[in-house]
Amino acid sequence: MTGDRQHIVVIGGTSGIGLASAKALLERGAAVTIVGRDAERLRSALEDLGGGAAGRVADATERAAIDALFSRIAPIDHLVLAASGGAGAGLLPDIREDGLRRGFEAKFWVHWHAAQAVLPHLAARGSITFITAASSRLANPGTSGLAAINGALERMVPTLARELAPRRVNAVSPGVIGTAWWADKPAAMFETMAGKAPLGRAGTASEVADAVTFLICNEFVTGVVLDVDGGLHLT
Repeated sequence: MTGDRQHIVVIGGTSGIGLASAKALLERGAAVTIVGRDAERLRSALEDLGGGAAGRVADATERAAIDALFSRIAPIDHLVLAASGGAGAGLLPDIREDGLRRGFEAKFWVHWHAAQAVLPHLAARGSITFITAASSRLANPGTSGLAAINGALERMVPTLARELAPRRVNAVSPGVIGTAWWADKPAAMFETMAGKAPLGRAGTASEVADAVTFLICNEFVTGVVLDVDGGLHLT
């Protein structure tokens, strides 16, 4: 990628896996635009990136805002969808419909709308990379809502890979990763879940970013959901 200055947009690029992916892609020589809805977090993220990236404030839950954003910053070679939610967890008797709907709005619909909106501006041999989650397949009690959200995204990947070819569509499915997503969760839960993986530890955002970079740079990979979970999906 170094030298060709491909333009890569990272939705949800102000923290965690999105920010780590932006950093890794900058190191590979890409022109990176990170997108977030909080101006202060965006400013902080740009400082962390060392001024090498561009930043845009946009609320990805609003389709009109995403359409306008992509029109302003086009052309786009690759899109990384790292926007995340958290609502929708809990045992089936306890999940509130409004909570599950918030979870879908914050992740599934953000990813879906952005993937559709980018198409008029996406390079003919560009790519879309979704960031999903291992909850899609782990069958852990209390995660049926998260499984529904992330599973819906993952099931689209192979179909879109065929439909949109020669553009490529892939996903990275992280396991327990040491990011702020876990900040409001009990520490014991984090440690227990991380310990269940064969590698016996939590992953890092940079390890997930390595996978994102691979999927963007390897032009012969499409339709793949790449597990980056320390083997957690094997349990």
